[in-house]
Amino acid sequence: MRGWPVDASQALKDAENVLRDFIALALESEFGADWPAQCGVSAERIARWQERRGVEERRQAAGAVEERLLYYADFYDLRPILKKHWDKFAAALGDWKTMDVWLSELEKLRDPDAHRRELLPHQKALAVGISGEIRNRIIRFRSKLETAEDCFPRIECSRDSLGNVATHRTACADTKLVLRPGDVIEYVVTASDPLGGQLEYRLLANGRGPRHNAWQSDNVFRLEIGIGDIRQAFQVTLQVRSQRDYHARGETDDVHVYGYRVYPRN
Repeated sequence: MRGWPVDASQALKDAENVLRDFIALALESEFGADWPAQCGVSAERIARWQERRGVEERRQAAGAVEERLLYYADFYDLRPILKKHWDKFAAALGDWKTMDVWLSELEKLRDPDAHRRELLPHQKALAVGISGEIRNRIIRFRSKLETAEDCFPRIECSRDSLGNVATHRTACADTKLVLRPGDVIEYVVTASDPLGGQLEYRLLANGRGPRHNAWQSDNVFRLEIGIGDIRQAFQVTLQVRSQRDYHARGETDDVHVYGYRVYPRN
């Protein structure tokens, strides 16, 4: 296994996806499955999201597709949604004026024209800092709701390279996909510690020995399926923990699980 370096672009993507998930959860709880019609974005924009999802479904006919509509929105679509329904997000995200400035800065930093050139060091620092603060505010809010204690890290989302995504709501992803020996899957874990500490990550796979179970500082994994992994139910477990002496679940703080089937190559 090896990790990818975490960069400003990844920080921007992580913050964007955490916001999408947080918005969708809040509005679905308030308005039900038809929440997009109530979100404050024009019907034309929503039609555009649906069009993009349809394109992805056709492109990934044999694989998993992200079903959540908001994941097909542009980043600038999120700001009017947040503004209209700020009463539902203020407890987590704080003052709207501050958030409005932060979102405006993130929009500039992720603008396609700007990304044709390398971001300057201070721009990278700004992207990582704002993205990290938004993610930490959301994770602290969720942590208080779930545990009444603001002390345990949480996995905000994880994804595999086959298009499957797990969030804090769907921590177990039964992919129903069939893998074969020799297949390679990569995973990215987005997590945050409400106390701001350094995190460690681990991947556990069915049938793997201790050498595969080491904790690491990188949040990205590469797993090659072997002959010893052949079985009807093959699970990949992604774990995160702080470096403190206590954890929410024994030796780990949060877990996501991906389920597959592994069959022989021939």
